[in-house]
Amino acid sequence: MEVEEVRKKLKSLEDRERALLLQRYFKTGPGEYGEGDIFLGIPVPELRKIAKRSVSLSRRGVRNLLTSPLHEERLVALLLLIARFRQGDEGERERIYTFYLNHTRFINNWDLVDLSAGKIVGAFLFDRGRETLYELARSPSLWERRIAIMATSFFIRENDFTDTLKLAALLLLHDEEELLHKAVGWMLREVGNRHMAAEERFLKQHYRAMPRTMLRYAMEKFPEVRRQGYLKGTL
Repeated sequence: MEVEEVRKKLKSLEDRERALLLQRYFKTGPGEYGEGDIFLGIPVPELRKIAKRSVSLSRRGVRNLLTSPLHEERLVALLLLIARFRQGDEGERERIYTFYLNHTRFINNWDLVDLSAGKIVGAFLFDRGRETLYELARSPSLWERRIAIMATSFFIRENDFTDTLKLAALLLLHDEEELLHKAVGWMLREVGNRHMAAEERFLKQHYRAMPRTMLRYAMEKFPEVRRQGYLKGTL
């Protein structure tokens, strides 16, 4: 498919009623985190099918989709980047990683970040230096900060928790955005799913300073008695 064919196919699947629901769900109103984002209302499984049929799309075409004002076009571009990253050699992976970081302003809603950060940024940095994650974590951009913590989802799957915990401590102390609190809590919960003792050590050190949303997400699978202990500060 060429980029215009992709756009034509997406337009044919547009569902305005669903698009309005998604625009409310993803907080696209004035002053909200997704302000100005535009949806076509297409389910993600359909977008995956389109991406699968668009594997031959040129780099320029992928860039055109990623820089689109339409949410679904950006999501298809990210699906294509993920597929090419997985299939690419080291040079191609580095090009995709660099391209991704140079276009973070277009990876600007939480589903786009969560879909892609671990599979591109985390996968690329797994056996490399990870200073970039700390630069992202200190960024004024909410989405770059979320990319930083969500990239560590790849490390967690490899039973490497160090950077997740370091970034969690950094973000819980300095970040006021609830979307970050949710992401950090989610990654802490994933650490606990693989190594409960590591998560508990972190919580016992930090839980009194943790925003409630972050703490609740982190303890989602805890027994009720233990959850209440943390929430009431009695542990």
